[in-house]
Amino acid sequence: KDFVFNISETDTVLVKEIKRGIDQKDLEKLASSIVDTLSGEHYIKATVGIGTPIANVKDLAASFKEAQVAMEVGKVFDTEQAIISYDNLGIARLIYQLPTTLCEMFLREVFKQGSIESLDNETLFTIQRFFENNLNVSETSRGLFVHRNTLVYRLEKIKKLTGLDLREFDDAIVFKVALMVKKYLSANPAKY
Repeated sequence: KDFVFNISETDTVLVKEIKRGIDQKDLEKLASSIVDTLSGEHYIKATVGIGTPIANVKDLAASFKEAQVAMEVGKVFDTEQAIISYDNLGIARLIYQLPTTLCEMFLREVFKQGSIESLDNETLFTIQRFFENNLNVSETSRGLFVHRNTLVYRLEKIKKLTGLDLREFDDAIVFKVALMVKKYLSANPAKY
């Protein structure tokens, strides 16, 4: 009862019958085996979007649309993942659904004029590692192979440029969301 059909030269849809009660991890394992098979046996790089499991055929279109949204959001926010589930998009789904005018207004409010553009790649990399290490200065400095004071200096420099102290949880959240919004706007979504 599975169906496979092409919707374009590069896009194929698999409608897979699954047992009731199958959990999200099992769905992702199945998707992973499909990606691995396509890659290993056919040398095809595949990305899989997973919609919400449905009970009735009438809900198929909504699940398909969710899988499409998962792939679009994945392209914008997490380009490394091969499997993106609609149920695990988190804040990225929220940002993706915001009007671009609201996003631009948010960025203007959060950042001083041009301050986010003034951050170089090294600084953005430092910020990314700082977030990955849960705002821990010592862990981040070890991971970056820099002295702790060097990292503190960089964080102070970011604070002067943006007005946000990334060592403060509330400021870190605002900055993280702002970076995601900037990434979303850089993907040139439809203006509205």
